[in-house]
Amino acid sequence: MEDKIKKEEMRYYQAERSELLQLLDTDAKNGLTLEQVNSRLQAEGENSLKEAPQEPFWRKILAQFEDFTVIILIVASLISGFTGDLLESLIIIAIVVVNAVLGVLQEGKAEKAVMALKKLTSQSAKVVRDGKLQQIDAAKLVRGDIVRLEAGDIVPADLRLLSASNLKVEEAALTGESVPVDKNADFISQEPLQLGDRKNMLFSTTAVTYGQAEALVVATGENTQIGFIANKLADISEQMTPLQVGINQLGKVLGIACIAITIITFLVGLIQGGEPFNLFMTAVSLAVAAIPEGLPAVVTIVLALGMNRMAKKNAIVKRLLAVETLGSVNVICSDKTGTLTQNAMTVTQVYVGEELYSVTGNGYTPSGEVKTADNTVLTAENLSSPFRRLLEIATLCNEAALDLQAGIYKVIGDPTEGALLTLSGKLGYSKSSLENEIDITGKLPFDSGRKMMSIFCRDSENNSLSLTKGAPDIVLQHCTAELTATGVRELTPARRAEILQKNSYLAKQALRVLAYAYKETETVDFAAEDKMIFVGLTGMIDPARKEAKEAIEVCKEAGIKVKMITGDYKDTAVAIARDLGLVGENEDEAVLTGTELSNMSDEELAAKVGTTAVYARVSPEHKVKIVEALRKQDAICAMTGDGVNDAPALKQADIGVAMGITGTEVAKGAAGMILTDDNFATIVAAVEEGRIIYANIRKFVGFLLSCNIGEILVIFLSLMILGPEMIPLEPIQLLWLNLVTDSFPALALGQEKGERDIMLAPPRARKAKILDKEMAWSIVVQASAIFICVFAAFTYGRYIYPDFILTDGVKQIAKEFDWLALPGHMPASGARTMAFTTLICAELLRAFSCRSEHFSVFSIGLFSNKVMVRSTLLSFLLLLVVLYVPFLRPIFDTVSLTVQDWIVVIVLSLVPFAAGEIFKLLYHRSTRKLSSRR
Repeated sequence: MEDKIKKEEMRYYQAERSELLQLLDTDAKNGLTLEQVNSRLQAEGENSLKEAPQEPFWRKILAQFEDFTVIILIVASLISGFTGDLLESLIIIAIVVVNAVLGVLQEGKAEKAVMALKKLTSQSAKVVRDGKLQQIDAAKLVRGDIVRLEAGDIVPADLRLLSASNLKVEEAALTGESVPVDKNADFISQEPLQLGDRKNMLFSTTAVTYGQAEALVVATGENTQIGFIANKLADISEQMTPLQVGINQLGKVLGIACIAITIITFLVGLIQGGEPFNLFMTAVSLAVAAIPEGLPAVVTIVLALGMNRMAKKNAIVKRLLAVETLGSVNVICSDKTGTLTQNAMTVTQVYVGEELYSVTGNGYTPSGEVKTADNTVLTAENLSSPFRRLLEIATLCNEAALDLQAGIYKVIGDPTEGALLTLSGKLGYSKSSLENEIDITGKLPFDSGRKMMSIFCRDSENNSLSLTKGAPDIVLQHCTAELTATGVRELTPARRAEILQKNSYLAKQALRVLAYAYKETETVDFAAEDKMIFVGLTGMIDPARKEAKEAIEVCKEAGIKVKMITGDYKDTAVAIARDLGLVGENEDEAVLTGTELSNMSDEELAAKVGTTAVYARVSPEHKVKIVEALRKQDAICAMTGDGVNDAPALKQADIGVAMGITGTEVAKGAAGMILTDDNFATIVAAVEEGRIIYANIRKFVGFLLSCNIGEILVIFLSLMILGPEMIPLEPIQLLWLNLVTDSFPALALGQEKGERDIMLAPPRARKAKILDKEMAWSIVVQASAIFICVFAAFTYGRYIYPDFILTDGVKQIAKEFDWLALPGHMPASGARTMAFTTLICAELLRAFSCRSEHFSVFSIGLFSNKVMVRSTLLSFLLLLVVLYVPFLRPIFDTVSLTVQDWIVVIVLSLVPFAAGEIFKLLYHRSTRKLSSRR
């Protein structure tokens, strides 16, 4: 038997109780001895989970320097330092360090999932040892211990029931079951069962809501189902986000281009007869020009700003790069209970006196309306006598209570009974007021054999009654009459069939149906549950969130597939899915159960995962399997959930989304994002924000790259045309442009509002590149325009400010200093100032055109981005400081420009702006027409 259990994944639910007692060498009456306990603790360890090792701080810092672009920056700074440009080197290193600090601060929250699981499993337990009942620390439990449980207890380990009385257990956090499940010690099955179907098993961290039990500990610590989840979490490594992949690809392209351009420039210069040292410095200038030094910092800051905006919209993002990942999501795998539904049982239908009433309202808040078929609203004053009696039974035959905490009603006890109290509250009935009027004299608790519970009471008119609620078919079998508005009448076969038909109608809507009956009796015994008077039926369900259906429609328009993954039964899941619009009336092929999943190979699942919209009765490993199958299809997957059972899938998905209110700490620890309002619609808002962020990243990446490519063209083509001595820009000028001038407009581009069709575009593919065909052509056009205007400004500057020609005497003195080799002539500072100023002004004007990749800046409002206006003004003021502050001019090799110079600069600076607008007009003709139709 022990081999069977080990080989078949610890199927204790398939073994006889006597076999397990013998296997674990324990006594059902006296439990283990102290000697046995100590021996097993020594061999198997405590009933607790191991803490995951924390990543050291130095490793977090080091991780920030693994980006290819950052490595290139470090190399560039070292080259600058060795060639004597210490200021440039220090500036670049400072940028790299600031970027690393920002990254660590934003992602400073360590992984807490396994720690949360450990906290969740720590409590006390009542155990029988050496024939005595003891209360011990649950961590000291071992296999073979005999544990006793009652309502309110947390299950301390995985247990096999030995005996149980009316036992119900809340397993939603582990299995996704929306209501407490009935447990049965006598249940046994040789068939493989999912967790939720193992009626003779109790699982660690679940809660007993009703009844009593005695059970045998069969698994502790990491061998429990909760331990299995913890191990799955530890084994799942974080995947690179689409943005990380894109930025790394871009960095590699820039690195290769940088090396190639540097080598080509050096070789071409040598062929033209240039001085090797001067050519090396020119090559360094090109390296500085090729690398957008501000890009890593701008990406980090923009993502951080996006993180803050999402937090204001009730979405807390834990990992910086997860902000953008949301924008690329094309599949949302959503848990049902508490995510698409309210996680609160709600009575939605009442059948009394041959009429079906609908009930409105959400959760356990006792506010809402009860309406007839013709929309007449019932009140406490116009209730029929059968309806009043139904409310009395539902309220008094009830072990639950409603508790108002911080303005929110919560149920204490069984959610099903809490829903009945809420129904009564909507019509002015409360448990306390009824108990003051009616004297309860006895009760018959619910059990799985009778499937009924009854109370005995004496009403305000001194009548002795028994009030009963239970399963409709059972209650109806024990009824001989029916209460109507005109009094009690015989329950005919035709009327009985009609009631059963109505029960079937409600059940087909996946409603949990209860029946109500009463009897006038003086005796307090089971005979009271025979020959009763039927009163009515109620149908309840954990209803879909009102806003979830609208959010799903938005997802469809955005090309995002929504898939429901739940531990609930198939009928219930399908009913909710149809209500939400996830499946149609005859789309049974779009539904898979956990059993079907278990029997599927990975290839079979991969073939069906795209068309399956609902997964019912699944276990934790199924959720991970589904996510893995989707990712193999190149889906970018978000997984939502709130339970412990969701944690592995939350961590496995590209972006895990946990519920902040109803979610367990385990789910929050494993997720990349937490919804503070538990609202599925918030996910859609977060996806939109993610798309906006990615669009903005594309905008400033295109802006920065076109500037850098333009700088490369200016230096390289000038070298080819004019020779190695006639370089229009100094390295320090390029560094100023990349770090100061471009960074402020780039940050402003990162704060653009979303374009009007942002949620109508299809999601981008996982392998989509930031530098795609569209951006490449845009960069070519604008970089060429930048070269034209800057080279023209430089040529004009050489005319106004003639080249500086060195005398033979100066050259001879220079040669005595071995470190310096001067050419025969070089451009004057005025010519370089014209090129430098024109390039900066062109970039500042062009930034406005980059605010949209598709639409003209005039159509979105030239000055509608106030941050852009302030950023360009600041960059322009800093340019004036460099040009007109005397002690800065020698550092940057600039002169003060005249009014005539400024006229030339402004005219030439408009060329790249015009080129950008014309490119959008021609390249996106079809996009413009489509957007206008929308």
